[in-house]
Amino acid sequence: MKDGQTRLWRTRRVRWGAAIAGATLVLGAAGAWAFTGDDGEVPTRRATVAVDRGPVEIEVATTGTVQPATTRALSFTVSGTVASVAVRPGTVVRAGQRLATLSDEDVATAADAVGRAEQDLADARNALTKARESTDAASSCATAAVRPVAWTSPQPTETASPTPSAPSGSATPTTSPSGAPPASPTRTVPTHPAPTRPAPARTGAEQPGAPPAPGGTACPGGSQGGGDRILDAQRRVNQAEAAVAEAESTRSGATITAPIRGTVLAVAGKVGGTVGRGATFITLADTFGMQVEAKFPEADAAAIAVGQSATVRLADRAGQTFPATVVQVDPAGTADGRMVRYGAVLSFADAPESLLIGQTAAVTVRTGSVPDALRVPSTAVHDVTDDRGTVRVDATGESRTVTIGLRGDQYTEVTDGLTAGDLVLRSW
Repeated sequence: MKDGQTRLWRTRRVRWGAAIAGATLVLGAAGAWAFTGDDGEVPTRRATVAVDRGPVEIEVATTGTVQPATTRALSFTVSGTVASVAVRPGTVVRAGQRLATLSDEDVATAADAVGRAEQDLADARNALTKARESTDAASSCATAAVRPVAWTSPQPTETASPTPSAPSGSATPTTSPSGAPPASPTRTVPTHPAPTRPAPARTGAEQPGAPPAPGGTACPGGSQGGGDRILDAQRRVNQAEAAVAEAESTRSGATITAPIRGTVLAVAGKVGGTVGRGATFITLADTFGMQVEAKFPEADAAAIAVGQSATVRLADRAGQTFPATVVQVDPAGTADGRMVRYGAVLSFADAPESLLIGQTAAVTVRTGSVPDALRVPSTAVHDVTDDRGTVRVDATGESRTVTIGLRGDQYTEVTDGLTAGDLVLRSW
């Protein structure tokens, strides 16, 4: 009896379990149909975000390399034999430090050239002095030869012919021996002789052929051509001064000194070797003023300008960012396959120590920024045309046209159409 009841109970329990399972499946299917709808698509949950205020920024990124701010190619200014080299690649030097020298014989040859140039300069200056003295003496003598002459106008004189007098009211006739009628009486008109200028008196020194006055000197052959002699002498002095400067530069170029502090990158020769004038012997880099050289694609380079702020990340300093500034933008691009890239140079605001030349750097340049803007996520703005875009507000998804400003990577500035606190769909 008990065995039969047990079997019956077990059978009912199995049936009830099956019924419950079936009901669960039916309810699950009905719920899934109700959730997905008639078309079977699962609706996306629409997340909203509140409009707020904050910075809006645009950034472009690329990779670059760390390079010294200044690199100098140092050379001897005279050919010769290397006598000493005091540095090697990697040596850190200070400004003015002696790096390499030529042999004493080469130095002496350069010194002799300086001496000859200085002697030529002294001769040229003496010639200029003599030319000036000669011209001054000729001008003084010519001035002394011209003296003012006093001139007086003589008084005019009259000469009249005597006329016979006759008693008043009568006439005295005269008869010529030949019986001719008497001639008419004549009157002599007085004449005024032209004034005469007395000739200036000459001193003994000025008399033709007279010897010079005591204590005086004879005039040179005139001052004509004196200006040309001075000009020629001055030109010779200028040339001699230039020759002296060149000779002194050549003499100092027999020794290479560091013009700046930095690190020696390369040495092109060794002691005992011969070098030519002007050939690069030592390459020196200013490793205390390191910069980053980077190239940007054409689409990004158009927005890059000198003075923009940037950040630099270095592979050997994980987690650290270093502020920098764009200090140069190349005006011409270079082809890199099918892409044109434009170079830019960035200067560290505070360069870290022990930077390695050529190490890789990740560069991010901020090309646009609004520090305090009414903003929404950039994914919330669609159908952008010029300064207009569309957003959907509230959970209902109502479309609204808004005026936008700067469109950044994460946020977009809204200048009209929304107020702080409005809810918009983050994406749609």
